[in-house]
Amino acid sequence: MNVSAYEFIIKLSKELGLENKMPKEQINTDKLHEPSGHFSQATTIEASGKLVFVSGMTARRRDGSIAGIGDITVQTRQVIENIKSALEEAGGSLDDVCRVDVYVRNMEHFDAIHEVRREYFKPPLPASTMVEITKMTSPDYLIEINAIAVLPNS
Repeated sequence: MNVSAYEFIIKLSKELGLENKMPKEQINTDKLHEPSGHFSQATTIEASGKLVFVSGMTARRRDGSIAGIGDITVQTRQVIENIKSALEEAGGSLDDVCRVDVYVRNMEHFDAIHEVRREYFKPPLPASTMVEITKMTSPDYLIEINAIAVLPNS
């Protein structure tokens, strides 16, 4: 029997009655297109607050179509809406985001991207990295953003 380490830990945890003590939780929402790879839309981990790691989001709509092909403003807005959906499913909001990593196909879009970000992110602003890359999983994507959020303990 070939069992992954993760599957082994889950099985052992259940046998020991610890399944509810696993601090990591995969978040998937029907507000987003199902992931096309082996990843979750977001992952939470209990810490002094609840950490939420949002996977790189693209301009893919819930129905699988790509928003704003060729339009960085429309794509940026869809990407942030996708991040917002994942965070809401985890019990948070964009106000909880403390870090984003932004991958763009053209750094010349910097001003347009930040214009959209100003609509969504209010102070205190998240830390951010933006890098230009040559390829993404679809040639129609212009931007991808991942995020880390910390939700306060309830």
